[in-house]
Amino acid sequence: MDKSNQSGRASAPAVHREAIAAETARMVAVAKGTDLTAPVPGCPGWTLVDLVKHTGSVQRWFSALLRQCVQERPQSRDAPFDFPAEDSAYPDWLTASAAEAASAFTTVDPDAPMWVWGADPHARFWIRRMLFETLVHRTDAEAAAGLPSTIDPGLATDGIDEFLVNLPYAVFFAPKVAELRGDGETLRFRCTDTDGDWLVRLRPDGFGLEPDATAGADTTVSGTAADLLLLMYGRRDRASDAFEVLGDEALLARWAANSAF
Repeated sequence: MDKSNQSGRASAPAVHREAIAAETARMVAVAKGTDLTAPVPGCPGWTLVDLVKHTGSVQRWFSALLRQCVQERPQSRDAPFDFPAEDSAYPDWLTASAAEAASAFTTVDPDAPMWVWGADPHARFWIRRMLFETLVHRTDAEAAAGLPSTIDPGLATDGIDEFLVNLPYAVFFAPKVAELRGDGETLRFRCTDTDGDWLVRLRPDGFGLEPDATAGADTTVSGTAADLLLLMYGRRDRASDAFEVLGDEALLARWAANSAF
């Protein structure tokens, strides 16, 4: 079961839908004011237009899955992408992608059973996943533009939870996740500005969240929710002054090397 639903951390799907629209609008504003050939630090090898194209493609593909309420893993990622002919049109195309998502949300009950790659086999999984795909890439766009990023602490806390709950299921597209095994070692991730607190245990057969996050841990990483979310996605250096790391730093290094997706 999705621990976030048990813990009450996850926002309602309506909040996620609203946040997708807001995060997309922020990303579009950055893209319209920035050279679209600018490199994206968080996505090596990509330019800003690549980032915009990827984000809109994800929104459109997830929207197609929601409209179909798919019950089995898709064999392709075909969707009505409607890519523009000119790179300069991509920011407006991203706006239209978010509108396509908003339309799709009206056609499906968030609680409807669906195929998902993660922990929560309901339509709401895709809405929540779309939000954090968009939010993290919005910060990538800001980095490409040389702009600072802010993230709502509540959304950031929800995003950390979404990442940690679903990561054990990501092996089929992030094979290094399979290396996150151990003999009971634990990592604790603790937000300093919200009540977010997670304890991950590495076991011989894999890893997962423990119900009591306040138990002792081999490694504890503390930071703001926004910084911890970006750490999860490899956008923050674990050695940054943004974090207090107590305990086995090698365990955190192993986590960082194998948890990216």
